[in-house]
Amino acid sequence: MKNTIYTKNDQKKLPLTPAARALVKRAINAALEYEKFDKPAEVSVTFVDNDAIKELNRDYRGKDAATDVLSFPISDIPAKEYEIEPDTGCVVLGDIVISVERAAAQAEEFGHSFERELSFLAVHSVLHLLGYDHERSAEDDAEQRRRQEEILAGIGQTRN
Repeated sequence: MKNTIYTKNDQKKLPLTPAARALVKRAINAALEYEKFDKPAEVSVTFVDNDAIKELNRDYRGKDAATDVLSFPISDIPAKEYEIEPDTGCVVLGDIVISVERAAAQAEEFGHSFERELSFLAVHSVLHLLGYDHERSAEDDAEQRRRQEEILAGIGQTRN
């Protein structure tokens, strides 16, 4: 299935290689495939710095702090009945915003590669776009974590 994944680098603090952007797209495609999303999807990914994500986090979530990733789903429909964009034939799932600064810091903190952290954040966010919410309960958190690790293992992005 052909998904449309747009990426935009809106930060200048750290280099973001074409290979890193391609890996994020691969992670998103892997998450959609793992979840058996059976329609072509459209996802937009914007890479920002800590200041920009802090502003978004404050404005949209009421949390005045930088975070690693934000997900902005287009639909709140729990039954996963999505509308098709008539011009493209894609289901527009939503937007992902990743702090490249935070991803680099977390990669160092957790002792794995920057690429693994970017992949993790992309997969984590796609699951949010599809309706998963690790903040609902401990069971939901465990289920989302399990799915994330399986998806990442499938694309060779394990913890070490």
